[in-house]
Amino acid sequence: MHNIETINKLLIDELSAVESYQQALDKLRQDVSLSESEHLRPIYQDHKVAVSSLQTLSRSLGGTPTENSGAWGAWTKFVLEGASILGANTALKALHEGERSGVDDYEQALKDDELSADLRMLIEAKLLPAQQAHIRTLDRLLDAAST
Repeated sequence: MHNIETINKLLIDELSAVESYQQALDKLRQDVSLSESEHLRPIYQDHKVAVSSLQTLSRSLGGTPTENSGAWGAWTKFVLEGASILGANTALKALHEGERSGVDDYEQALKDDELSADLRMLIEAKLLPAQQAHIRTLDRLLDAAST
């Protein structure tokens, strides 16, 4: 049961990320001068794969995966809507903070001695490295935007 709760907490983060990147991509599509969307689309896809992986693992452990991002998703939507008004750079910073929060949540989960081997392996081999790669991509985009 404990692992299912952990999975659902991480799943909420990933569902929120999918919503956030979808919103950012929609905004960037409206502004043809912004090339960030080509860099954000793979991150969006990675988060969709993470959602699927966590849902599958939850079901294999007898759980019912959460299907919405709840209050976290609403907060993220609010932040990104404000960021979209202020521009692409602010939106990228909001996405960057979300990715950093995701890294923190994965690292916190790995400190749990009761974490199942399957969940630990998924986080260590796939989810955490993807989050770290997302941060590097967003760092490059932010650096390019500031020059």
